[in-house]
Amino acid sequence: MALEVTDGNYQELLSDEKLVVVDLWAEWCGPCKRIAPVIDELASEYEGKAIIGKCNVDDNYDLSDNYSVRNIPTLLFFKKGELVDRLVGALTKAEIQEKIEAHL
Repeated sequence: MALEVTDGNYQELLSDEKLVVVDLWAEWCGPCKRIAPVIDELASEYEGKAIIGKCNVDDNYDLSDNYSVRNIPTLLFFKKGELVDRLVGALTKAEIQEKIEAHL
């Protein structure tokens, strides 16, 4: 299960040495719902190697605002607190895995 990312904990998460992947989503977003199970699977598969979390943009504004997220779902990839990549849209598990592997 993916970690819940909020305005209150994302700064601390981003400072981790591991790769941090944050899925920005909303309850009303169809494509977000389609990739939600994939994000949970990847969180389990990469446990110990990467931190994978979800941030509901309707409840948490800071993260999406600070990184100029205009469309969801958006996946943000961080290493040592720095944004290193992003993916936008309902992507396949293989596409997301490829990006994770590239940054591990």
